[in-house]
Amino acid sequence: MTPSRRCLPVALVMMMLSASLVGCSGLSSTTPNARVSADLQDINAGETVNFDARESSSPDPTYIDEFRWEFGDGESRTTKQGIVSHTFNTAGTYEVEVTVVNDNGEVDRASVSIFVNSPPTIELEMPTFVRAGEQARLDASSSIDPEGATVEFMWDFDHGLDSDGDGDKTNDAESSSSYVDLVYETSGNRTGSVSVIDDKGAMSTQTWSLMVISRTFMVVWEEQHLELEWSGYLEQGQSYELSHEPGLGARIIQVNATLTLARDLLPIMWPEDNFTLSLNVPETGWNTFASTTHDNITENASASIDRSDMNSIPQSDYTITADSSEGLVEALLNEPGERFGQGTWYWTITADECDPDLPVDDVDPDQGNDWQLVVELVILIPRVSEIGV
Repeated sequence: MTPSRRCLPVALVMMMLSASLVGCSGLSSTTPNARVSADLQDINAGETVNFDARESSSPDPTYIDEFRWEFGDGESRTTKQGIVSHTFNTAGTYEVEVTVVNDNGEVDRASVSIFVNSPPTIELEMPTFVRAGEQARLDASSSIDPEGATVEFMWDFDHGLDSDGDGDKTNDAESSSSYVDLVYETSGNRTGSVSVIDDKGAMSTQTWSLMVISRTFMVVWEEQHLELEWSGYLEQGQSYELSHEPGLGARIIQVNATLTLARDLLPIMWPEDNFTLSLNVPETGWNTFASTTHDNITENASASIDRSDMNSIPQSDYTITADSSEGLVEALLNEPGERFGQGTWYWTITADECDPDLPVDDVDPDQGNDWQLVVELVILIPRVSEIGV
Protein backbone atom coordinates (compact mmCIF):
# COMPACT_ATOMS: atom_id res chain seq x y z
CA MET A 1 0.00 0.00 0.00
CA THR A 2 1.45 3.31 -1.04
CA PRO A 3 1.65 6.22 1.45
CA SER A 4 -1.06 8.16 -0.35
CA ARG A 5 -3.58 5.46 0.34
CA ARG A 6 -2.91 4.93 4.00
CA CYS A 7 -6.04 4.90 6.19
CA LEU A 8 -6.45 7.46 8.92
CA PRO A 9 -7.18 6.30 12.44
CA VAL A 10 -10.88 5.71 13.08
CA ALA A 11 -10.96 8.05 16.09
CA LEU A 12 -9.60 10.97 14.06
CA VAL A 13 -12.17 10.42 11.32
CA MET A 14 -15.00 10.50 13.86
CA MET A 15 -13.75 13.76 15.43
CA MET A 16 -13.63 15.51 12.05
CA LEU A 17 -17.15 14.36 11.20
CA SER A 18 -18.50 15.59 14.56
CA ALA A 19 -17.04 19.10 14.10
CA SER A 20 -18.69 19.53 10.71
CA LEU A 21 -22.14 18.56 12.13
CA VAL A 22 -22.00 21.18 14.86
CA GLY A 23 -21.50 24.04 12.42
CA CYS A 24 -24.27 22.94 10.06
CA SER A 25 -26.95 21.69 12.39
CA GLY A 26 -27.11 24.42 15.05
CA LEU A 27 -27.00 21.76 17.74
CA SER A 28 -23.92 23.26 19.30
CA SER A 29 -23.80 23.67 23.06
CA THR A 30 -23.64 27.45 22.47
CA THR A 31 -26.94 27.76 20.56
CA PRO A 32 -29.19 30.45 22.17
CA ASN A 33 -32.67 29.73 23.48
CA ALA A 34 -35.32 32.35 22.49
CA ARG A 35 -38.30 33.12 24.69
CA VAL A 36 -40.81 35.98 24.33
CA SER A 37 -43.93 37.23 26.13
CA ALA A 38 -46.38 40.15 25.72
CA ASP A 39 -48.17 42.18 28.39
CA LEU A 40 -51.33 42.14 26.21
CA GLN A 41 -52.43 39.69 23.56
CA ASP A 42 -55.91 41.05 22.94
CA ILE A 43 -56.03 44.80 22.17
CA ASN A 44 -57.93 47.43 20.25
CA ALA A 45 -56.54 49.08 17.14
CA GLY A 46 -54.25 51.95 18.07
CA GLU A 47 -53.10 50.42 21.33
CA THR A 48 -49.51 49.54 22.25
CA VAL A 49 -48.10 46.15 23.31
CA ASN A 50 -44.91 45.68 25.33
CA PHE A 51 -42.83 42.64 24.36
CA ASP A 52 -40.25 41.01 26.64
CA ALA A 53 -37.58 38.56 25.46
CA ARG A 54 -35.24 38.98 28.42
CA GLU A 55 -35.77 35.38 29.49
CA SER A 56 -33.96 34.28 26.33
CA SER A 57 -30.52 32.84 27.07
CA SER A 58 -27.26 31.72 25.48
CA PRO A 59 -24.94 29.16 27.16
CA ASP A 60 -21.66 30.34 28.69
CA PRO A 61 -19.36 31.63 27.55
CA THR A 62 -21.58 33.11 24.80
CA TYR A 63 -24.05 35.96 25.26
CA ILE A 64 -26.98 37.37 23.33
CA ASP A 65 -25.80 40.22 21.19
CA GLU A 66 -29.07 41.49 19.67
CA PHE A 67 -32.80 40.96 19.30
CA ARG A 68 -34.41 41.17 15.88
CA TRP A 69 -38.13 41.86 16.01
CA GLU A 70 -40.70 41.23 13.28
CA PHE A 71 -44.15 42.54 14.24
CA GLY A 72 -46.14 40.92 11.45
CA ASP A 73 -47.48 44.22 10.11
CA GLY A 74 -44.49 44.98 7.89
CA GLU A 75 -42.50 46.76 10.56
CA SER A 76 -39.35 45.48 12.27
CA ARG A 77 -36.73 46.60 14.77
CA THR A 78 -33.38 45.48 16.12
CA THR A 79 -32.54 46.13 19.76
CA LYS A 80 -29.73 45.39 22.16
CA GLN A 81 -32.16 45.06 25.01
CA GLY A 82 -34.74 42.31 25.24
CA ILE A 83 -37.73 44.63 25.53
CA VAL A 84 -39.60 46.62 22.91
CA SER A 85 -42.97 48.32 22.43
CA HIS A 86 -45.07 48.42 19.29
CA THR A 87 -48.37 50.06 18.34
CA PHE A 88 -50.82 48.17 16.13
CA ASN A 89 -53.02 50.56 14.16
CA THR A 90 -54.79 48.04 11.94
CA ALA A 91 -57.11 45.29 13.09
CA GLY A 92 -56.11 41.66 12.57
CA THR A 93 -54.12 38.81 14.09
CA TYR A 94 -50.34 39.27 14.07
CA GLU A 95 -47.57 36.76 14.73
CA VAL A 96 -44.78 38.70 16.40
CA GLU A 97 -41.42 36.95 16.15
CA VAL A 98 -38.14 37.67 17.91
CA THR A 99 -34.82 36.29 16.66
CA VAL A 100 -32.08 36.23 19.30
CA VAL A 101 -28.51 36.33 18.02
CA ASN A 102 -25.50 35.53 20.19
CA ASP A 103 -21.93 36.70 19.79
CA ASN A 104 -21.13 33.62 17.71
CA GLY A 105 -23.83 34.57 15.21
CA GLU A 106 -25.98 31.68 16.28
CA VAL A 107 -29.74 32.28 16.38
CA ASP A 108 -33.01 31.03 17.80
CA ARG A 109 -36.57 32.25 17.28
CA ALA A 110 -39.74 32.54 19.35
CA SER A 111 -43.12 34.10 18.61
CA VAL A 112 -46.37 35.25 20.22
CA SER A 113 -49.78 35.98 18.65
CA ILE A 114 -51.51 39.37 19.06
CA PHE A 115 -55.18 39.93 18.24
CA VAL A 116 -56.05 43.53 17.33
CA ASN A 117 -59.76 44.27 17.64
CA SER A 118 -61.38 46.42 14.95
CA PRO A 119 -63.32 49.50 16.11
CA PRO A 120 -67.01 49.78 15.19
CA THR A 121 -68.07 51.18 11.85
CA ILE A 122 -70.44 54.15 12.15
CA GLU A 123 -73.34 54.56 9.74
CA LEU A 124 -75.12 57.85 10.45
CA GLU A 125 -78.24 59.06 8.65
CA MET A 126 -79.43 62.62 9.28
CA PRO A 127 -80.69 65.72 7.43
CA THR A 128 -78.31 68.50 6.48
CA PHE A 129 -80.68 71.21 7.73
CA VAL A 130 -83.97 71.74 9.56
CA ARG A 131 -86.05 74.79 10.44
CA ALA A 132 -85.95 76.14 13.96
CA GLY A 133 -88.39 74.21 16.12
CA GLU A 134 -88.50 71.34 13.64
CA GLN A 135 -87.57 67.79 14.63
CA ALA A 136 -84.40 66.27 13.18
CA ARG A 137 -83.78 62.52 13.47
CA LEU A 138 -80.17 61.39 13.74
CA ASP A 139 -80.00 57.62 13.22
CA ALA A 140 -76.88 55.55 13.89
CA SER A 141 -78.69 52.23 14.29
CA SER A 142 -77.00 50.72 11.20
CA SER A 143 -73.56 50.99 12.84
CA ILE A 144 -71.85 47.62 13.32
CA ASP A 145 -68.93 45.90 15.00
CA PRO A 146 -66.83 44.07 12.34
CA GLU A 147 -66.36 41.17 14.77
CA GLY A 148 -70.13 40.89 15.18
CA ALA A 149 -70.39 42.02 18.80
CA THR A 150 -73.18 44.21 20.11
CA VAL A 151 -72.48 47.94 20.31
CA GLU A 152 -73.44 50.81 22.57
CA PHE A 153 -74.02 54.46 21.68
CA MET A 154 -73.14 57.81 23.22
CA TRP A 155 -74.48 61.12 21.84
CA ASP A 156 -73.25 64.65 22.49
CA PHE A 157 -75.90 67.04 21.16
CA ASP A 158 -73.91 70.29 21.19
CA HIS A 159 -70.14 70.78 21.22
CA GLY A 160 -70.75 74.38 22.21
CA LEU A 161 -72.00 73.30 25.65
CA ASP A 162 -70.39 71.37 28.50
CA SER A 163 -73.48 69.73 29.99
CA ASP A 164 -71.59 67.49 32.44
CA GLY A 165 -69.30 70.29 33.62
CA ASP A 166 -66.05 68.34 33.25
CA GLY A 167 -64.34 71.02 31.17
CA ASP A 168 -64.62 69.04 27.93
CA LYS A 169 -67.45 70.10 25.61
CA THR A 170 -67.07 67.09 23.29
CA ASN A 171 -67.64 64.13 25.62
CA ASP A 172 -71.08 64.74 27.11
CA ALA A 173 -73.18 61.58 27.30
CA GLU A 174 -76.65 62.97 26.61
CA SER A 175 -78.25 59.85 25.15
CA SER A 176 -77.44 56.15 24.76
CA SER A 177 -80.07 55.34 22.13
CA SER A 178 -79.23 54.17 18.64
CA TYR A 179 -81.09 57.19 17.25
CA VAL A 180 -82.20 60.55 18.64
CA ASP A 181 -84.82 63.15 17.70
CA LEU A 182 -83.50 66.67 18.24
CA VAL A 183 -85.37 69.98 18.24
CA TYR A 184 -83.43 73.26 18.30
CA GLU A 185 -85.62 76.31 18.97
CA THR A 186 -83.11 78.87 17.69
CA SER A 187 -81.39 79.09 14.31
CA GLY A 188 -77.66 78.57 13.81
CA ASN A 189 -75.20 75.77 13.08
CA ARG A 190 -75.04 72.94 15.62
CA THR A 191 -72.13 70.54 15.96
CA GLY A 192 -72.22 67.35 17.98
CA SER A 193 -70.97 63.78 17.86
CA VAL A 194 -71.98 60.16 18.16
CA SER A 195 -69.67 57.48 19.56
CA VAL A 196 -70.16 53.74 19.04
CA ILE A 197 -68.49 51.35 21.50
CA ASP A 198 -68.06 47.58 21.10
CA ASP A 199 -67.84 44.83 23.74
CA LYS A 200 -64.07 45.27 24.09
CA GLY A 201 -64.27 49.01 24.65
CA ALA A 202 -63.13 49.97 21.15
CA MET A 203 -64.78 53.25 20.23
CA SER A 204 -65.36 55.12 17.00
CA THR A 205 -66.57 58.73 17.06
CA GLN A 206 -68.13 60.74 14.26
CA THR A 207 -68.67 64.48 14.47
CA TRP A 208 -71.80 65.80 12.76
CA SER A 209 -73.11 69.25 11.84
CA LEU A 210 -76.71 70.33 11.50
CA MET A 211 -77.81 73.66 10.05
CA VAL A 212 -80.86 75.12 11.83
CA ILE A 213 -82.43 77.79 9.63
CA SER A 214 -85.00 80.49 10.38
CA ARG A 215 -88.60 80.35 9.21
CA THR A 216 -90.27 82.90 6.92
CA PHE A 217 -93.49 84.63 7.98
CA MET A 218 -95.98 87.05 6.50
CA VAL A 219 -96.88 89.84 8.93
CA VAL A 220 -100.23 91.63 8.81
CA TRP A 221 -101.24 94.22 11.44
CA GLU A 222 -104.99 93.98 12.05
CA GLU A 223 -106.74 97.09 13.39
CA GLN A 224 -109.39 96.55 16.04
CA HIS A 225 -111.70 98.97 17.88
CA LEU A 226 -112.54 98.03 21.44
CA GLU A 227 -115.21 99.52 23.67
CA LEU A 228 -115.23 98.77 27.38
CA GLU A 229 -117.91 99.97 29.79
CA TRP A 230 -118.33 100.09 33.57
CA SER A 231 -120.94 101.82 35.76
CA GLY A 232 -121.83 102.28 39.41
CA TYR A 233 -122.86 104.64 42.22
CA LEU A 234 -120.63 106.63 44.54
CA GLU A 235 -121.31 108.89 47.49
CA GLN A 236 -119.05 111.74 48.44
CA GLY A 237 -115.55 110.62 49.43
CA GLN A 238 -115.91 107.15 47.94
CA SER A 239 -113.76 105.73 45.15
CA TYR A 240 -114.06 102.86 42.75
CA GLU A 241 -111.01 101.14 41.21
CA LEU A 242 -110.83 98.85 38.21
CA SER A 243 -108.04 97.44 36.03
CA HIS A 244 -107.51 95.77 32.68
CA GLU A 245 -104.67 95.15 30.18
CA PRO A 246 -105.70 96.52 26.79
CA GLY A 247 -102.24 96.08 25.25
CA LEU A 248 -102.05 92.34 25.85
CA GLY A 249 -101.07 90.88 22.48
CA ALA A 250 -101.52 94.23 20.74
CA ARG A 251 -99.98 97.64 20.06
CA ILE A 252 -102.12 100.51 21.39
CA ILE A 253 -102.67 103.42 19.03
CA GLN A 254 -105.42 105.52 20.60
CA VAL A 255 -107.62 105.78 23.70
CA ASN A 256 -110.68 107.86 24.54
CA ALA A 257 -112.15 107.48 28.03
CA THR A 258 -115.27 109.36 29.12
CA LEU A 259 -116.74 109.42 32.60
CA THR A 260 -120.38 110.56 32.55
CA LEU A 261 -122.51 111.39 35.59
CA ALA A 262 -126.24 110.97 35.78
CA ARG A 263 -128.05 114.34 35.47
CA ASP A 264 -129.70 116.02 38.40
CA LEU A 265 -133.13 116.83 37.03
CA LEU A 266 -134.56 118.71 40.02
CA PRO A 267 -133.30 122.24 40.65
CA ILE A 268 -133.09 121.42 44.33
CA MET A 269 -130.30 118.96 43.49
CA TRP A 270 -128.23 121.51 41.62
CA PRO A 271 -125.42 122.27 41.05
CA GLU A 272 -124.05 119.04 39.55
CA ASP A 273 -121.72 116.80 41.55
CA ASN A 274 -117.93 116.77 41.01
CA PHE A 275 -116.06 113.50 40.19
CA THR A 276 -112.43 112.79 39.23
CA LEU A 277 -111.26 110.16 36.72
CA SER A 278 -107.60 109.12 37.03
CA LEU A 279 -105.47 106.63 35.07
CA ASN A 280 -102.17 105.02 36.10
CA VAL A 281 -100.11 102.75 33.81
CA PRO A 282 -97.03 101.85 35.94
CA GLU A 283 -95.11 99.93 33.28
CA THR A 284 -95.23 102.90 30.93
CA GLY A 285 -95.00 105.55 33.65
CA TRP A 286 -98.14 107.27 32.42
CA ASN A 287 -100.30 109.03 34.99
CA THR A 288 -103.13 111.39 34.16
CA PHE A 289 -106.51 112.57 35.46
CA ALA A 290 -109.55 114.66 34.54
CA SER A 291 -112.37 116.26 36.58
CA THR A 292 -115.99 116.42 35.55
CA THR A 293 -117.33 119.67 34.15
CA HIS A 294 -120.82 120.83 33.34
CA ASP A 295 -120.56 123.38 30.58
CA ASN A 296 -124.10 122.93 29.29
CA ILE A 297 -127.08 122.41 31.59
CA THR A 298 -128.75 120.35 28.87
CA GLU A 299 -125.98 117.76 29.01
CA ASN A 300 -124.58 115.46 31.66
CA ALA A 301 -121.46 116.39 33.56
CA SER A 302 -118.45 114.48 32.21
CA ALA A 303 -114.66 114.09 32.21
CA SER A 304 -112.50 112.76 29.38
CA ILE A 305 -108.99 111.35 28.96
CA ASP A 306 -107.90 111.24 25.34
CA ARG A 307 -104.62 110.29 23.70
CA SER A 308 -103.81 109.48 20.09
CA ASP A 309 -100.62 108.43 18.32
CA MET A 310 -99.57 106.48 21.38
CA ASN A 311 -97.37 104.33 19.14
CA SER A 312 -96.55 104.44 15.45
CA ILE A 313 -98.58 102.55 12.87
CA PRO A 314 -96.26 99.90 11.41
CA GLN A 315 -95.94 98.68 7.85
CA SER A 316 -98.21 95.75 7.08
CA ASP A 317 -98.22 92.85 4.61
CA TYR A 318 -94.49 92.12 4.62
CA THR A 319 -92.29 89.05 5.08
CA ILE A 320 -89.71 88.52 7.76
CA THR A 321 -87.57 85.63 9.04
CA ALA A 322 -87.73 84.39 12.61
CA ASP A 323 -87.20 81.19 14.56
CA SER A 324 -90.86 80.88 15.61
CA SER A 325 -94.19 82.65 15.27
CA GLU A 326 -94.36 83.12 19.03
CA GLY A 327 -90.92 84.68 19.15
CA LEU A 328 -91.74 86.94 16.20
CA VAL A 329 -94.96 88.22 17.79
CA GLU A 330 -93.13 88.90 21.03
CA ALA A 331 -90.43 90.84 19.17
CA LEU A 332 -93.00 92.88 17.27
CA LEU A 333 -94.90 93.81 20.42
CA ASN A 334 -91.72 94.67 22.29
CA GLU A 335 -90.08 96.74 19.57
CA PRO A 336 -88.14 99.58 21.25
CA GLY A 337 -90.08 102.84 21.31
CA GLU A 338 -93.38 101.09 20.52
CA ARG A 339 -94.38 99.88 23.99
CA PHE A 340 -96.31 102.88 25.26
CA GLY A 341 -99.40 101.79 27.14
CA GLN A 342 -98.14 98.23 27.70
CA GLY A 343 -99.04 96.66 31.01
CA THR A 344 -101.99 96.90 33.36
CA TRP A 345 -104.16 100.04 33.34
CA TYR A 346 -105.55 101.16 36.70
CA TRP A 347 -108.60 103.46 36.66
CA THR A 348 -109.88 105.26 39.75
CA ILE A 349 -113.23 107.07 39.92
CA THR A 350 -113.63 109.34 42.95
CA ALA A 351 -116.69 111.25 44.14
CA ASP A 352 -115.06 114.48 45.27
CA GLU A 353 -118.17 116.53 46.06
CA CYS A 354 -121.71 115.23 45.96
CA ASP A 355 -123.52 117.77 48.15
CA PRO A 356 -123.04 121.23 46.63
CA ASP A 357 -126.82 121.55 46.77
CA LEU A 358 -128.67 123.16 49.64
CA PRO A 359 -130.15 120.83 52.26
CA VAL A 360 -133.88 120.85 52.91
CA ASP A 361 -134.88 120.43 56.53
CA ASP A 362 -131.24 119.47 57.21
CA VAL A 363 -131.55 116.50 54.82
CA ASP A 364 -129.23 116.37 51.81
CA PRO A 365 -131.41 115.57 48.80
CA ASP A 366 -128.37 114.46 46.73
CA GLN A 367 -125.84 112.38 48.66
CA GLY A 368 -124.27 110.65 45.61
CA ASN A 369 -124.38 110.07 41.92
CA ASP A 370 -124.60 107.32 39.34
CA TRP A 371 -121.68 107.20 36.92
CA GLN A 372 -120.69 105.45 33.69
CA LEU A 373 -117.18 104.98 32.25
CA VAL A 374 -116.73 104.17 28.58
CA VAL A 375 -113.21 103.42 27.28
CA GLU A 376 -112.70 103.26 23.51
CA LEU A 377 -109.42 101.90 22.18
CA VAL A 378 -107.81 101.51 18.78
CA ILE A 379 -105.27 98.68 18.81
CA LEU A 380 -103.21 96.80 16.22
CA ILE A 381 -102.82 93.03 16.51
CA PRO A 382 -99.94 91.32 14.63
CA ARG A 383 -101.11 88.32 12.61
CA VAL A 384 -98.27 86.11 11.41
CA SER A 385 -98.47 83.15 9.05
CA GLU A 386 -95.61 80.96 7.91
CA ILE A 387 -94.87 80.80 4.19
CA GLY A 388 -92.57 78.62 2.13
CA VAL A 389 -93.03 75.53 4.30
